[in-house]
Amino acid sequence: MSETVATTPKLGVLTRIAFGVGGAAGGIKNNGFDYVLLLFYSQILGLPGWWVAGAIWIALIVDAVSDPIVGYWSDNLRSKMGRRHPFLYTAALPASIAYFFVWNPPTGLEGSPLFAWLLTLTIIVRVSYTLFEVPSLSLSAELSQDYDVRTSLMSFRYFFAWVGGLTVQVLLFFVFLQPSEGDPQGFFHIPGWNIYGLVGASSIFTAILITALGTHHRIPNLMRPPTERTLTVGKIFSEIWETLSNPSFRALFVATLFGLLATGISATLNQYINSFFWNFNSQQIGALTFAVFMSAIMALALAPAAGRIWGKKRAAITIGLMAFTLAPAPVFARLLGLLPENGTPELFYIILVVTVFDVALIIAYQMLAASLVTDIVEESELKTGRRSEGTFFAGITFIRKLSQGIGVLSASVILAAAAIPPGTRPEDASAESVATLGFGYGATLFVVWMLMIISISFYRISREDHARNLEALAAKQAE
Repeated sequence: MSETVATTPKLGVLTRIAFGVGGAAGGIKNNGFDYVLLLFYSQILGLPGWWVAGAIWIALIVDAVSDPIVGYWSDNLRSKMGRRHPFLYTAALPASIAYFFVWNPPTGLEGSPLFAWLLTLTIIVRVSYTLFEVPSLSLSAELSQDYDVRTSLMSFRYFFAWVGGLTVQVLLFFVFLQPSEGDPQGFFHIPGWNIYGLVGASSIFTAILITALGTHHRIPNLMRPPTERTLTVGKIFSEIWETLSNPSFRALFVATLFGLLATGISATLNQYINSFFWNFNSQQIGALTFAVFMSAIMALALAPAAGRIWGKKRAAITIGLMAFTLAPAPVFARLLGLLPENGTPELFYIILVVTVFDVALIIAYQMLAASLVTDIVEESELKTGRRSEGTFFAGITFIRKLSQGIGVLSASVILAAAAIPPGTRPEDASAESVATLGFGYGATLFVVWMLMIISISFYRISREDHARNLEALAAKQAE
């Protein structure tokens, strides 16, 4: 029998914000691991690059395997604090302490001991954060059954993820790393990296606790675990497979795969495009980075409004099409000779405006796509009789982690085709290489993004479908 609670109290703004603040923990962790961990351990501490990459990949694989375990476990946990909150409180301390020590290794540690330090701590950080990420994301489908409130929850989540991650990263490069003679960028200022670890760890701990404490009062209104039953390994796998066979989930799963491929390409080639293709200096690149704050604010207003007006699926497709045609447009315009010359103020302001609006659209798309997962829960419950929020979100985070490297590999192919070897200065790259870089970047992103939009079009649940699912579950409960 279904275990759905028929109604839930109205969700206040402070509770929505508390839920969203948890996203900052993931933003900080992801920015550190994705953008500067290799730089710190390889260039600064002297560990061979492939050792660092190996540690990152091993930790990523262990973490990906932990996702379905945590998801299924949190769906079925029985405790006085419900299914989700024990995980949230458990994750806070180990995740933050381990993150601090990632950036504060013992002085003089090098070679194999340093590799072991990095590997052990990155695994602890990733698995500990999974204990928070999957159950806390699952709360989005439990805190409210309202179609639009769920979009609001995910909008706050992604807003704080972008702002939190970006803020700590900006502090690293503009405050913590102090330039000196012989080190103009400050990369070798070890105390700056140590402070970065402290600020990041403290922020992760605070963000996790805000989400746990800020949603704690809702525990009596959250969903109950399925009826107690005898579980075997075979039954567990059969239930997971039954849950994840939902057609709408499959559509989101494939869309997430293509989306992460595009994200990997974009993140890897972003600095190449800014420096080689547009010839922007460090101050201009810094201004583009700061502009993303405005993009996040715009997306926080745009996503919920678009979801109310068009419905989540249509809004995601519409905003996605706008974002993913706008992003490569300046690159193709440059290749066609339709933009001002590099080095002119006009060109920078054009790219700045395009970046602000395009990133806002991309963030809004992410908010809507994440919210689509929440509405699968009731449709699945009608079929299986179980609430499986954790299993669904674990499936999304699982593919997210395993597919991160595919985009980086694709970007490497584009760089190889452009014949831009490591160590090349922007002014030394040939016009043919730069043109190949721009075309490969723009065309590949456009194709992958369109495949993502096509995939999400197979999602089946509309606002009306969601309402019918809730009515059917209420009728079952009445019986």
